[in-house]
Amino acid sequence: MAFRWVADALVVFHLAFVGFVLLGALLVAWKPWVAWLHVPAIAWGALVEMNAWICPLTPWEQQLRRAAGQSGYEGSFVDQYLLPVLYPAGLEPRIQFVLGIVVIVVNAVLYGWIWWRRRQRP
Repeated sequence: MAFRWVADALVVFHLAFVGFVLLGALLVAWKPWVAWLHVPAIAWGALVEMNAWICPLTPWEQQLRRAAGQSGYEGSFVDQYLLPVLYPAGLEPRIQFVLGIVVIVVNAVLYGWIWWRRRQRP
């Protein structure tokens, strides 16, 4: 039972990390020091997506699920948990590349907004 809870907690952490990669700049607008954590997270998230790598958290979660007596799953975290929400079909390298570009574009826009907002202050 403990393995299952740890696997579930890992999924929650993984999902939170994906959210942080995509929208963490909103936290940077509030607390600028968060950029020291967010910029490397953007780089990691974009690289993982654009190169069709599997995040190390995914095999760890699968191993924990097997240890709990559950069946693991094939593919990546994004394929298992996020794509069913976003897309009905499976994850393809081209889609992963586009998701990586989305990460970069969304964050470029948010950081541009932060920069513009700070310049407007006296």
